[in-house]
Amino acid sequence: MTYIAILRGINVSGSKKLPMAELRTLLAKLDFQKVQTYIQSGNVVFTSDEKNQEKLGEQISEAIKKQYDYDVPVLVKTIAEWKTAMVNNPFTDKDISKQAITFLATTPTETDFEIDSKDDEFKIINSEVYLYCPNGFGRSKLTNNLFERKLKTQATTRNWKTIHKLLEMAEVL
Repeated sequence: MTYIAILRGINVSGSKKLPMAELRTLLAKLDFQKVQTYIQSGNVVFTSDEKNQEKLGEQISEAIKKQYDYDVPVLVKTIAEWKTAMVNNPFTDKDISKQAITFLATTPTETDFEIDSKDDEFKIINSEVYLYCPNGFGRSKLTNNLFERKLKTQATTRNWKTIHKLLEMAEVL
């Protein structure tokens, strides 16, 4: 089966350095096949006979911990789950270059909270938080840390260019 894995917090501001060539080698040692990475921020597509996505994420996280001695949360999605997340986008009438999806490790049970975030908007659907940040993500209060704290689950965000590219890569494996 083909999977898309997204890692949180590697190669950001010089911390948790993990070259993508080394990540590909590490995943190949885990018996993952057709491993490909996209840009330096921890985006991977691969195939595996393993059906348990949580187990796959744990295997990747544990291998990184063992080799590099730091914790990296890893979310693993199927192509179908990835496409569903894309189709559920509630902001289709807005500039796609100002949008992203924050992928959550679990579907939150408590989603009713307010954030004073100026022009920014967010909507939680299933295990994704859809973001629209017209003034840029760097100026937004809608961060992974905020959603992790409010929703009590791990989170990692990808912009739409990366989301589309990962799907494209996964579909040709």
